[in-house]
Order: sequence, then structure tokens, then C-alpha cells
Amino acid sequence: MVSTVSPLAPAGFPKLPPLAGVRLATAACGVRYRERADVCLIELAPGTAVAGVLTRSLTASAPILWCRRALKGGRGRAILINSGNANAFTGAAGLASVERTVQATADLFEAKKTQVYVASTGVIGEPLPDARVTAALAGLKAALDPVAWPEAARAIMTTDTYPKGATRRAEIDGVPVTLNGIAKGSGMIAPDMATMLSFVFTDAKIPAKVLQSLLARGADDSFNAITVDGDTSTSDTLLLCASGQAKHRRVSAPGDPLLKSFRAALNDLLRDLAQQVVRDGEGAQKFVTIAVSGATSKRAARRIGLAIGNSPLVKTAIAGEDPNWGRVVMAVGKAGEKADRDRLAIRIGGIEVARAGLVAPGYDEAPVARHMKGRDISIEVDVGVGNGRATVWTCDLTHGYIDINADYRS
Repeated sequence: MVSTVSPLAPAGFPKLPPLAGVRLATAACGVRYRERADVCLIELAPGTAVAGVLTRSLTASAPILWCRRALKGGRGRAILINSGNANAFTGAAGLASVERTVQATADLFEAKKTQVYVASTGVIGEPLPDARVTAALAGLKAALDPVAWPEAARAIMTTDTYPKGATRRAEIDGVPVTLNGIAKGSGMIAPDMATMLSFVFTDAKIPAKVLQSLLARGADDSFNAITVDGDTSTSDTLLLCASGQAKHRRVSAPGDPLLKSFRAALNDLLRDLAQQVVRDGEGAQKFVTIAVSGATSKRAARRIGLAIGNSPLVKTAIAGEDPNWGRVVMAVGKAGEKADRDRLAIRIGGIEVARAGLVAPGYDEAPVARHMKGRDISIEVDVGVGNGRATVWTCDLTHGYIDINADYRS
């Protein structure tokens, strides 16, 4: 694991309060790492509703295949997570290891197997030593704690340099509810569904079908709008669990007016976690916000934004603090979405760089160059063909990314 904390990291891990119906525990099982917690068990109250969005990678891991099945039931009693080994591209052996860990966890809580969710993150193509995990289950259950959020966030880390967490408060029918979330992610980040691994919990009483709709929409504007390196993981998992312990009226549909405050809090929490992942991008020194407008649709705007955010030429220019806006023009042109070259407008750091397809009259590069020396970089692009807009978050590309990934398996 990387020892130096990202310069873009928040000041510290937020204080996540206890959440009725959720307890957590961690253990050092030696899945891959030595002398650090690498397994996390999360207990959910009976009747907890669960929703999820999972990677659409065609080489999805064994845990992903299991979670797809479990999510059809919409209920959960436990989540078991390990770091250091992705249990991906492991064939029948990987499926068997999931079966063993799920069965052991279900037995532990006297639950149905489909009420157990599993997630794994780490090296691809190596068998999961699941006996080390199942051997620790009894001790994990005995150690369950409602405030072990920081420990859980650390246990699921791989190349992350800091644990990621967020909390929000909302109201449903005048009753306060809490949302807590943890996430991990640093490299292999270009989600095609949700995030790398992220687990969000609430004490609200919301049916699984309603949760699913809220989560899918929230993920689209958060985790589906980030990129570190353009690579989608085999293991991307985002689960949202509602323990139902809050004493408010049961909501009936995603559009229920009672959900207005909850929906806003959930979306804000998801954006927070997603941006923390980008701020911990492998080797990252700069956090980049790319706002695209004037596209034919929101989807088109996002594709243009991701083309800019994934461009090695754009990302290395940002790393080198070079205000080379021509690389942004290039990325817009390759995105595969409609854009009017002669109406294209670009701002960097709020400073007009290009207008009507040409360098802006009187353009002075000096203030743009100063902006590029900062930690937070802003790029705005209007492609001049419609009303679609979207925002994408990314980071720069430094030699640190090579160093981390060259040594990842050693």
C-alpha cells in the first residue's frame, strides 16, 4: 500500500455517527497484506432493504456474479468484504470460494444465503484464500461495533492513501434520518455503473425498489461522472442499505414528496465519496473539474467531458502546469459527439481562452498559467450545438501513477 497521503486528501476522516441497524468489524486475515486489517464484516438488521449497481465489465469478478443474484431478493443481513485479492478471473475456483464464504456468513447470522453480499478488491487472477476469511468470521461477529466506520474504510483499501467516508442528515415526514457511507478507490477508475467499492447505509424505511431507483440516478451523476485512468474495474460495487429503523411513514415511490430531503442528501453524499476517490487517484497532484455545456444531450456532454478527462495529453499538460488548451480542443473533437468547431468556447480557471472557434481576443496566458499551478483546476467547455450539460471530475497523470502500478503485485 502507498504510504504517502495524497496532497488532495481531506483534512481527516469525518465523524460518522452510529446508525441504527448497522454494525461493523474488521480483522487482519492475511489475504494479501501483512499486519493490517484486510477483511470487513458488516451486520445489517433483519429486514434491511438493499439496492446496488455493479460493474458492467464483461470480465466481472465472482463476487459481482453473486451480488447480481442476491440483489434480486432486495434484502440483506450481512456484507463481507476483503481487500488484496479481487477474486476475478478465477473461474470455478472463484465461484466456489464465494459459495463457501457466503454459506459461512449466512450460517453465522442464521440468514438466507441471498441475504449475504460479498465484495473483493485487489489483484486479478489469483485464487482467493477464503479459508483465512471464514476462519475469522466468529471473531468478527464478536467484535461488531456501531462506530467502527474508520476501521472499515481502512480495511477495504488497496492502493488508496487514505480512508474515505461521508455522512449526511435528512428528514422523511419530519423524522430525522442518517446516511453514512464508505468507499475505496484510487486506480482502475472509470466506472461504468457506480464505483470501485462503496457501501452506503441509512436508517430510513425505504423499499428496495425505491432504493434502487434513487441509487441508480444518484450514481449516474456521481460515480459515473469520475475517471482517474479510463479503466473500468472487474469489481465495481455500490450498495445502498436501508435498515428501516427510523420511525417515519413508509414511502411508496421514488418521486414521493417525502423523499425530497433524503434524495438531496443521498446525491450529495455520493458526490462527496466519488470526488474523494478522484482526489486519491494514483499519483494525483491536481483535482480537475470539467464542465461541458452546449451539447446535444446530457449523455453527449458527459462523453465529451470524459474524453477530455481521459486524455493522456490533457492530463499530462495539467500535471506539467502547461495551459495548453489546444489539447482540450483535440479531446472535444475525438469524443464522437456533435460539436460546432466554429462556436466552441473554452474557459480555464474562469478565464476565457477561446471563443467562437478561435483564441479569445486579447487572451493573456499568464493568469491561466497561474491557475494551472494550483491544486484545483477548472475547465469549462461549450460545444455550441444544444442545451445538454454535464460535469466530470478527474485528476492529472503523473509519474507516480507508473510507479504505483509497476510495483502493485510485488
